Amino acid sequence: MDIKAAVTHSKGEAFKLEPVQLSEPDFDEVRVRVVATGVCHTDVVARDLGIAPYPIVLGHEGSGVVDAVGKGVSDLQPGDHVVLSFAHCGNCGHCLTGHPTVCDTFNDLNFGGAMDDGSHRLAQGETELGTFFGQSSFATYAITKSRNAVKVDPEVDLALLGPLGCGIQTGAGTVLNRLKPEFGSSIVIYGAGAVGLSAVMAARIVGCEHIIAVDVHDSRLALAKELGATHVFNGKNVDVVAEVKTLTGGGSHYAVETTGVPPVVKQSLNALRPLGTVAIVGITPEMSLDIHNDLMAEGKSMIGVIEGDSIPRVFIPQLIAYFKAGQFPFDKLVKFYEFEQINQAFEDSASGITIKPILKIG
Repeated sequence: MDIKAAVTHSKGEAFKLEPVQLSEPDFDEVRVRVVATGVCHTDVVARDLGIAPYPIVLGHEGSGVVDAVGKGVSDLQPGDHVVLSFAHCGNCGHCLTGHPTVCDTFNDLNFGGAMDDGSHRLAQGETELGTFFGQSSFATYAITKSRNAVKVDPEVDLALLGPLGCGIQTGAGTVLNRLKPEFGSSIVIYGAGAVGLSAVMAARIVGCEHIIAVDVHDSRLALAKELGATHVFNGKNVDVVAEVKTLTGGGSHYAVETTGVPPVVKQSLNALRPLGTVAIVGITPEMSLDIHNDLMAEGKSMIGVIEGDSIPRVFIPQLIAYFKAGQFPFDKLVKFYEFEQINQAFEDSASGITIKPILKIG
């Protein structure tokens, strides 16, 4: 079928909406009419740094309505509301033990540009286009494996839900699924973007005594306070490590580092108390840090967390339930843009004007 998509032909080029051909869903695949899709930093990295093959249709926080199903699909049907999440094989040891975020073929399926059998679903004439995160949701329609489509409550605004598939799931899941802070413990979140603020809201659900947000934008810190942060620090104005240690009586039990900025990564580790744990979720460049004393002398832990260590079909409905109960107001992070405003949405996100842009597509 003929669809409209934002095609990226080469590194760093601006998005342009173009006609694209989408094939019919194959075995165990569903076709989704995309209602909206979040704009994530990973889309920016893929466009500008070439971590996926060009030409490609990016987008990996889609939400929409199932339009057609392929053979073998038994748990979804046309009309179902779904959120699209990351691709995973469903068969490796990690997938089968509840950790699809570290699927053996995660990188190939999400960044390799093809479906799991090496075939493509998108084309322009004779030119095949790559698929991103098994969905390519910067388009009016998308095809994905049924296991990557999460059926959601039809009573909730579907246009709002796409970011649950990646960014919001990452922040909240890192706290709720991986760190699992104890009631009354302390946690510091470095970076008050969509991922960091989702971690703040999750820490409030858990009942952490100290929920500390660190950023360099006062507007984001103000929102962090509204969403549940007990304290906020502007990293440009204070010695964050000293402030955290004073406030918490020796350092935080936990930290979530979302910025990927090497000095901030070091800060997040230094501000932990002995035996504390920091989860690194930001894309971090190669760096050399003197962390031996922190890790060895004080028994601290630094771990990487992908996609919040989530099982999307379990975790995303849980987040929606928290949202409906008023405990996870992620709608306060969102600003909507029309599909044709995709380049403006990227610019506003990069500049900090918008925390989580969502493109309204259909």
